[in-house]
This record gives sequence, structure tokens and C-alpha cells, in this order.
Amino acid sequence: MRKFESVATASRPIPLSFILLAAVGVHLPLLLMQLPLKSYDTNFHIFFASHYVHHWFNPWNAKWFAGFSQTTYPPLPQQWVAIVSWVLGLNMAYMAVQFAAILLLVVGVYRFSMLWVSPRAASFAALASVLLSSECFLVYSAGQLSTTAAAPIYLNALPYFYDWIRYGKWRSFLKAVVLFTAAAAAHHATLIFGSMLFALPVIVLALMDRKDDENSSASALVMRTVMIVLLVGAAIAVVLLPFWIGLIRYPITQTPIPHPSRANYILSPQWGVNYFIVPYGALILALPFIILRGAKVVRLRPLLLGFWVTFMIGLGGTTPVARVLLGRAFEVLTFERFSYWATLLALPILGLLVAELVDRFRMRAIVPLTLLASLSCALAVAWSTFRPADAANFKVDSVAQWLNRDGHDNYRYITLGFGNKLSRLAIMTDASSVDGESNSSRMLPELTRYGGAALTSAKYFAKPGLDSLRAMLAHSDRYGLKWVIVRDPYYEPLLYFAGWRKVDELDDKTITVWGKDGVPPATPMNASQMPPHWQGVMWGTLPFGSSLLAILVVLIPEKRRRGWQDEDPSTTPEDLNSGRMIS
Repeated sequence: MRKFESVATASRPIPLSFILLAAVGVHLPLLLMQLPLKSYDTNFHIFFASHYVHHWFNPWNAKWFAGFSQTTYPPLPQQWVAIVSWVLGLNMAYMAVQFAAILLLVVGVYRFSMLWVSPRAASFAALASVLLSSECFLVYSAGQLSTTAAAPIYLNALPYFYDWIRYGKWRSFLKAVVLFTAAAAAHHATLIFGSMLFALPVIVLALMDRKDDENSSASALVMRTVMIVLLVGAAIAVVLLPFWIGLIRYPITQTPIPHPSRANYILSPQWGVNYFIVPYGALILALPFIILRGAKVVRLRPLLLGFWVTFMIGLGGTTPVARVLLGRAFEVLTFERFSYWATLLALPILGLLVAELVDRFRMRAIVPLTLLASLSCALAVAWSTFRPADAANFKVDSVAQWLNRDGHDNYRYITLGFGNKLSRLAIMTDASSVDGESNSSRMLPELTRYGGAALTSAKYFAKPGLDSLRAMLAHSDRYGLKWVIVRDPYYEPLLYFAGWRKVDELDDKTITVWGKDGVPPATPMNASQMPPHWQGVMWGTLPFGSSLLAILVVLIPEKRRRGWQDEDPSTTPEDLNSGRMIS
């Protein structure tokens, strides 16, 4: 009797509440220390959120690019940061929204894994997501809030998507539609690329499971799939209508900007470490098992195929796969997000491996697995220290104060050598710039013609970056550009020979301000790109409203599914961990 109880206990899943507590224990202290502020894109998202704080129904932002529309970037995470900032302030609001996304990921991984493996294996997959190195890399080094917010919502939507196309449950249909729409409002790249990579294996799984049900026909499944795809597509088209209008009217035609995630990781091993070793971590050791078990178990083959395609795309320019499948989009996208999606698709099979090892070896497996996962997480968290977004840790308060006084904000400015502090400065000043960090939002020809990114980091893009900077300096009169704020002496000879002169020094002469005589005050630019009022109302209402509706709809109770406890008592842990569906 005791032996039977021991086997039954070993085959039970880890409670989801315990896994969520583990996520709180790991990530809450790191977020309270505001570690994501050291990452590449965190200040960018906070800058967008700061605009929504003051101009919720007006997406036109005059602080970058002589004016641009924030409808070029889906707003949901930034709008939540703006709302929460009324209580916590912008920095801590960002941490709170990111923390919510981490908890959503735990729940989403568990529910998504339940489609493929036993509840016990799914619980181990969810626990692994707490220490997932790709998640830690995006949160603490890359700062990609939109990516880490959208993916968990999709993972939570997919089980409802399966229940609808497999069983025709209308409650699941409603929940899937609303969650898919909310996820689309969080990130456009995840919508356009990631959603297909996650959804197609689930559709194939539903078709495979149909064979076990005599009352379910393939035509019914196909019709339900087409129905939900069309409705979700229509909902997304409406909720993000200003985004689609802007994309059609002003398609991205700028010269491609190089990015190291597109490199060949074999020929450029430093980028291989950054975009492969760090995001995958100890999961690299499990790749043989993931491939072999995914190929062996028929049920897991659609998941394996989705993982493999995403994995190959995530290698960037290391193989020709990404370039062939994506075409011109290869030159626009960055590929760390594909590695992130690949690890999420791998987690259910990884959960099988962990469950089998723990059931067989107990503490001899738990200790090394925990150590490997912890080291992977620690490396990804610490990576922003090893490879910081900006090696110089400095404040921009004095620069903001200078721009905000004596009428200096009547003219536009650019910074040189400020890195991602460009966004932080824009939050603190009323002055407008012709530079910015949102590559897809740029319309000025001096910025789109040459293949450089932000002017503040022009030297890192070699000739294209410096050519873009020279062109902007030459046309300073056109944009009311009177101030160049320099923290890197590298640029000073260029400014001197272009006719600029030093007018002030800040922060113990570590920052210099250069000016140009005869520049007229800045005037509004790009008026034709300014969204009309009705688009501003839609942008401030529908994306955020979709998230509120998703919260309400998900609270509608579902009928309880039978778990492994309700199965045949003769079922063994090995059967439960074999990869078959528990329905």
C-alpha cells in the first residue's frame, strides 16, 4: 500500500501556486532593484509610456524625429505602464507590468504544455519557465517588454483555441478571440510571426486528436479553424486600425540597419555567445532529447516541427533558413525573439525529460537540474553587466535642466555618445529632437537613407551612421536643430569642421553643448503623418479595452477537465510522462 502511495505521489504535478511563488522569489527582488533599467530597450518603452501619461488620446509625439506617431508600435504594455505609473511612478510601473508578464508566462506555459504532455511534465515545464534563460535575457538585458508581454498571452489563448476547434466549445471560442486580440495589441512582430509558429502545431494536434472521436469530422474542425481565424483577424484589424493605416500609407522602405543577431554565429562567435549561448543556457544540453523524443512520440511531432523551424530562424545568418523563409523581412527583424519563442515551444518536451529524471533519480536529478537552471538564469541576468547597453553609467539630469531653461527648448537638439540614455533624456525634457530609438517610426530622409540607427550612436554604424549625422547637421536650419550635446570627444572634430562651436559645458566638463548661429526656432514638422482625432480615440480605447475585456472573459468558469487522478488506477508515472494527452 505504501509503495502505491509513493508512486501516486511521485506522479502528481507540482502545484501551480508553488510555481508562481517560485517566480515571485526569483524575479520580484531583481525587479525591485530595477535591474531592467540597465537593458537596451527598457527606457524606450518607458518613454512611450510617459507620452501616454500626458496624452492618452493623442499618439502624436513631438519629442523624437521632429514629430512621429506612436501608432507605429502597438501600445498595450506601454499603456499599462502609464496607468500603473499614476501610483508607482514610471520606473516601478514598468517593473510591475514586467512582473505581471512573468507570472502570466508561468500560467501560459503550464496550460500550453497540458496540450502535449501530462500534468506532471507540464508543471515541470512551468517551473523551468521561471529560470528560463531566454526570458531572463529579454527581461534583464534586451528589455523587450512587448515581446515578453505578448508571448504569455498567446500561450494562455492556445488551449482555448484548441478546445474550440477540437470540441466546438463556445466559451473557449470567446476567450480565444479576446486573448488573441489582446496579445496582438501588445506586439506586432509576435502577431505577424510568432502567432503562426505557436498556432499551427496546435491546429495539427487538434486534427490528430480527431481520430479518437467518432463524432468529430475533419470538415467541422477545418470550418471552426477558418471561423476563428477570420474573426480574430477582423478583431485585430479593428483594434489596431491606426497601426495598419500607418503601415500602408508609410511602409518601411528605409535602408536596412545592420544588427548583430543577423550575423553568422560561427564566423562571429562573440555574437553566438550573446544570441545563442546566453538565451539557451543549459537547454542546449537537452536539445538531443528534445529532438529524439519529439520525433519518436507521434503526438509531439507537430510541436517538434514548430520548435525546429523557430530554432533555425533564431540562428539568424548562421544558416540560410531565416533569409529564405523571411525574405526582405530578414533585414528588418532582430532574431533574439525567435530564440525566445523556440525555447517556449521546447518547454513541454523539456518537462518530460525533467519528470523522467526526477521520477527515476529523485535528489540525484533535482540537485544538478536546479543548479544548471539557476546558472543559466544567473548568466542571462548578469549579461547586462558583462555586455552593458551603455558602458558609462551617467545621469542626464543636468542636460535636461539645461534644455528646459532660458528658452533652449525653442530649438531642437541631438545627443552624441548618450546610448540608450537618449530615451531617458526625452522623458525629462520638453525639448524636441530629430533623433530617436524607434527605427520603424523614422520618416526623416536624413535618417532613413543611409543605414544607420540612432544618431547618438552614429560612430558604431561606421560610414552609414556618420553620413546620416553629417546630412542632419547640414540640414539643421530645416529642422530648427541648434544644439548638439556631446559626451564622446570622437565627434568634436566633425562638429568643428561643420561650422558648430562649443557654447557650454556640463557635469564637470564631461558633457559639452555645441551650437550653431542663425538657426530659426523649431516649427512643427511631418503634419501629413499626424493621425486624425478619431484614430487617437481608437488608439486610446480599443487596445487597452481589449486587455480589460480579456481579464473579464477569462474569469468565466470552465467545466473541470479530468486530470491524471481520474485516470485508470493502473496508469503509471511513465505512462503519464510519455507525451500523450490527458483529456
